[in-house]
Amino acid sequence: MDVKEKIGQRIKELREASSMSQKDLSYAADLDRSYIASVENGQRNISIVNIEKIATALGVTLKEFFNDGEFDNAAKRSKRN
Repeated sequence: MDVKEKIGQRIKELREASSMSQKDLSYAADLDRSYIASVENGQRNISIVNIEKIATALGVTLKEFFNDGEFDNAAKRSKRN
């Protein structure tokens, strides 16, 4: 799984845990709903600025956003290489 897919999966996971629709999230983050959908599907290269907007809309910090096993495993693999 590439980083775009991991970020999209994390957004979807946090969004669903918050009982938000893509439309709700797009409104709260001031982003287009189709953009949210394409990010969740791993089809877009999302900027850190937009990750911060989404994290804020979901009520999590950037640290909490990236505090996920998938991101931890990627960092460990890159340190070994």
